[in-house]
Order: sequence, then structure tokens, then C-alpha cells
Amino acid sequence: MTDNIRPTHLYDAVVVGARCAGAATAMLMARHGARVLMIDRAAEGSDTLSTHALMRGAVMQLHNWGVLHSITAENTPPIHRTSFIYGDADPIDIDLSDSFGTRALYAPRRTVLDRQLVRAAREAGVDTLFGVSMTGVVKEGAGRIKGVTIKGRQGTHTIACDLVIGADGRNSSLARHVGAGLIKRGTNMSQVAFGYFMGLGQRGYRWYWGDDCGGGVIPTNDGEACVFLSAAHDGPYGLRGMRGADAFAYAASKMMPQMADELRGACLSGKIRSFGGQPGHMREACGNGWALVGDAGYFKDPITAHGITDALRDAQLLADSWARGRLDDYPAVRDALSHDIFRLSDEIAGYNMGLEGLAALHKSLNTAMQANQLWIAENLYATRAAA
Repeated sequence: MTDNIRPTHLYDAVVVGARCAGAATAMLMARHGARVLMIDRAAEGSDTLSTHALMRGAVMQLHNWGVLHSITAENTPPIHRTSFIYGDADPIDIDLSDSFGTRALYAPRRTVLDRQLVRAAREAGVDTLFGVSMTGVVKEGAGRIKGVTIKGRQGTHTIACDLVIGADGRNSSLARHVGAGLIKRGTNMSQVAFGYFMGLGQRGYRWYWGDDCGGGVIPTNDGEACVFLSAAHDGPYGLRGMRGADAFAYAASKMMPQMADELRGACLSGKIRSFGGQPGHMREACGNGWALVGDAGYFKDPITAHGITDALRDAQLLADSWARGRLDDYPAVRDALSHDIFRLSDEIAGYNMGLEGLAALHKSLNTAMQANQLWIAENLYATRAAA
């Protein structure tokens, strides 16, 4: 739709953040008939820190929303196998079964995934503004949020709305402005270094695990793979501030020799980036005129690569709850679906359970993921009917 500020226009919702969580929420609400404005302080199409890997639940939703075909059209390879390599043991290869209508997984770059969701949101009627920051919220006398103040190239404006949705990441400004309470906080966090490599072929998701470290190879767009190393925040390995392919290869050789062997001959595209870690959190999901979605409301350690999948799930849950006029349904369902994945991600990020214990946690994680997939399958009808 438009990219113009309409300060006199009353929106049903203003979505702060246009990454995958915000764009999906805006799109779904617009398909339900809402008048939606979506803003983001970053430039449209910019990249962001991400593990990229989509689990089955996310693929189910993107297919149902009619977005998956545009993602695969951008040379996003299908993933048909997931392999777990514990120490120096032989890989445990799991071929993807045909379940819930999905035959493959995908790991698109965020420059692809976010952009295609923004495109779908615009097609649904969402107004969008990039390079614009939310600077505050507007409250009624009773404390209800009734709008936001924003600042961009066109100046500062107040936008009236019935609901403000924070999809602005783990350090959410909206959560701070509305005083969203903390429900849970993680006790562990992992540090991560990653880069994009050419020449690794297509062998599916490959997850490597040592006694106190992890890593992975995630095939993504245009023949590249996102390759990462992970370790406990206060463990024996230092990944923060890592630079260059040689430093990355040396760290891999010390941490996980099998993974280092796979990297021989691969070529780094761009630079190595690192993330020092942040404890997971679960904040209040909604309040008087506001709601949180994605990492703004629920952030878990990235080691389980489930962040995007949960973000898309919560986008659907929030939009459908709004459409039914029962926004209060959102927190209880989100928390119930998220509890086990949050707990298990936090435990795995501690890297203190040994390989046998780690394998047991992965089995429990798979059970929690399957419960989420079942919920998604049972609730797809709502967005399908509205599309």
C-alpha cells in the first residue's frame, strides 16, 4: 500500500518492527480486516542477526499464507535431512518425512524472508514506513495505550490506534515504554560466531555437538551455508569479537574436529560475526492497548534455532485472538506452547550436561516441537479462511 504518514488516520493497530514477527502479524491482521500501520527504524531489505533455520511449523505457516513459493523462488534450497553429530560418533541422519503437508525445510536469508513477508503485508493492505522510530506511547487517563509518537525524515508525528504491537526485538522499546513485566528469565546463554561459506554442498541441516560446545551448517540462499560455532558464555572458548576465516577454522578445529574437516576447502563470503549472548526472557504478552510478539515478548537462546518458528506461530496466535475479539486468549496459549522450548533451550545453552544428557534434551525438544506443529495444524483454518 502506501509509504506515507497519515497522522489523522485511526489505525486498528500500529506494529513496531517489520522483521518476520512484525510483518507476519501485520499481514495476518490486515487479512482479518484490520487497518494496520507497520514501522521500522531500519532500511527496508536490510539484513539482521539470524540462525535462518525454519522448523516444520514455520514452513507449514508460510505455505498456508501463500508466501513460501516466493521464498523458494529466490534460490532457497529445500532441506530434506537433519543430522546430529555428537562428538566423534557417526552422524545420526534423520530424513524428513511427509507430515502436515510439508516435504522440506528451508533456511532463507533474512533479506529474503523479511522482504517477502513485507511484500505480502502490503498486498494485504498494510501501510509501511521504514527509517522511522517509535519515540513514545500515548496514554488515556486510565492508562490505556491509544497511540504512538514516531520520528523520521518527515518529522515527528502522533499516530492514533487501538492496539500497539511491539515486534521490535529482544531489547524492545515498546516493552520498556509500557512496562511489560518479566515472567521468566533464562539462567544460561551461549556465545556465537558465524559466517556464510561457499563450497559446502547440500547435505541438509548438520548440528555438531561437543561436551561444552556446539555448531552447525545451515544451507541458505545462492549456494551459501550459514556456519556457526557456539559455546557457553562463561566457558573455556572465546568466540566474541572473532574475525576472519582462519580464526574461525582454528576455533572449529579445537572445538569440533569433525566440523572443521567439513569446512576444509570452503570459502568465506563476507566476514565472521559474533553474538556475545543474552539470557532468555518471557515478558507479559499483552496489556491495556498493547501486545508483544516475536523476541520482544519471548526470546530464547538461539542454540535451538527455533526463534523464527516461534515468532511466526505467535504472529498467527495474536492476529487470530484479535480477530475473535479475545486478545486475552493470546498470553495463556503463547506461554503454554513456549514453556518447554524455553526451558530446554536454556538448559542446552548451559553446555553442562554431557553428550548423553544433551541427546536426551534433544529428544525432549523434538516432543515439544511436535506439540507446537500439531497446534499450528489445528489452527491454520483461521488464517486460511481470512486470506
